[in-house]
Amino acid sequence: MTPRDDSARDSTTQLAEALRIDPEDQTPLYLQVRKSLLRAIRRGVFQADDALPSERSLSELIGVSRVTARKAIDALAGEGVIVRKHGSGNYIAPMLEQPLSRLTSFTEELIQRGFKPTSRWLSRVVARALPEDLLSFGLSPGAKVVRLERVRLANDVPMAFESSVLPLAFLPKPEALHDSLYAGLAKYGFLPARALQHIRASNASARHAQLLEISEGLALMDVTRISYLEDGRVVEVTRTLCRNDYYDFVVELRR
Repeated sequence: MTPRDDSARDSTTQLAEALRIDPEDQTPLYLQVRKSLLRAIRRGVFQADDALPSERSLSELIGVSRVTARKAIDALAGEGVIVRKHGSGNYIAPMLEQPLSRLTSFTEELIQRGFKPTSRWLSRVVARALPEDLLSFGLSPGAKVVRLERVRLANDVPMAFESSVLPLAFLPKPEALHDSLYAGLAKYGFLPARALQHIRASNASARHAQLLEISEGLALMDVTRISYLEDGRVVEVTRTLCRNDYYDFVVELRR
């Protein structure tokens, strides 16, 4: 047996161990397989965009029927954890975990995790500030603001819908903005120093469901971020509707 054969055997053994199901578990078998696959994904055994082993390979690795393996894969596909590509197979969908204790942009978080961030711009316009904008930013009547709307993508998968409002003075050329809003603000010397985030749940409207390629009414994480400059001025108010099958917020608590 060659060293390559030994390596392949070791890899298969490690994968089988990672996918091992609990013989004492009384839940339906396909749900146990789904649970083991999900655990392996969360632990990094499979990375975003990795191909999932075939139904046959999974059934042999775990010791279940192909029907059971197929039902487990179907369940994960229905939850958005796995992406089906016709004629190619099943792939691990990207999942973004954003820590709540660190101020970073969507683009920065994705790049740090090895994803390719892009934006599908819906609008980048300059408009007269509304009464709520005057209050949020401390502007004078008649002032202008920038309104941005886009879909945020990771490896071409729609992850979130985002709408932002900023005073025009902080972003005088919104049409030149690329993927990172914070990079654009930094260019003009207005990079946020701190932010407050409010997180709640909401249901996808027909428009948001279409943009995010999900079912209407599906639960979303609804995040409003208010960012501040060092001198205390509000620089942006952004509302982000995040797909909860791809997006987690993580916070570390200490006693």
